Amino acid sequence: MDHSHSNVLWSVFFTSCYLYISVNLYRSFNTHSPPFIISPTPKMKHMFCILCSYNIHWNYGLLPQTWEDPSFSNSDVEGAFGDNDPVDVVEIGEQRRQIGEVLKVKPLAALAMIDEGELDWKIVAISLDDPKASLVNDVDDVEKHFPGTLTAIRDWFRDYKIPDGKPANKFGLGNKAANKDYALKVIEETNESWTKLIKRSIPAGELSLV
Repeated sequence: MDHSHSNVLWSVFFTSCYLYISVNLYRSFNTHSPPFIISPTPKMKHMFCILCSYNIHWNYGLLPQTWEDPSFSNSDVEGAFGDNDPVDVVEIGEQRRQIGEVLKVKPLAALAMIDEGELDWKIVAISLDDPKASLVNDVDDVEKHFPGTLTAIRDWFRDYKIPDGKPANKFGLGNKAANKDYALKVIEETNESWTKLIKRSIPAGELSLV
C-alpha cells in the first residue's frame, strides 16, 4: 500500500470535546454558569481525582466513512476484533474546537487501544490550520513539538474507565504509538471496511444502514 501521499487530509467530525477538561474542569460542564456545584459521591470524587491528574487539552472526534469491523481479527493487535464504531481521532492543536465542527487534519500516529477485548483505534492528528501543523509530519515530530503528549493521551485512555469500576484499558503494538504510515494504513483499511458495509457485502449486524 502506497503511503507516499504524506499530506493526505481527512475530514474529522467532532462529536465531542469532552477531552477538553483541563484546569477549568467544573466550568467545562456549563460555560455560562458559575463553577458547577455537586454533591460528591465517593465515585465522583475518584473520577475528578483521575481527571484532574491530567492536563487534558485535545479535541476528540471521529473519521467519517470508517468502520472498525467487529468480525475482523487484527493479528497485529493480539487478534482483537473491531469495536463496531468509526475510527476515533485525537486532535492535538492549540485551539479549542466547537462540538459539530468539521476539520481537515493531518494524521500523525496511531494508538491501538484494547477496550474490554475490542480494538478501538485512536488516531493522533493535527488540524491543517494549526500554527504548528507544518512542523509535525510523523510520530517523532509529535514528541519533539508536543513533548509528553502521546504518553498523556495513552495514559488518559488507559485510565478513564477506572472510576466506573472497570479495569484499565490495554494497548497493543508494544504499548507505543505507531507512525504516520501505520495510521494511514488503519484509516485506509477501516475505510475499505466501511465501503463493504455500505455495499452490504458484509453483515451489518445491529447497525441500521437506512
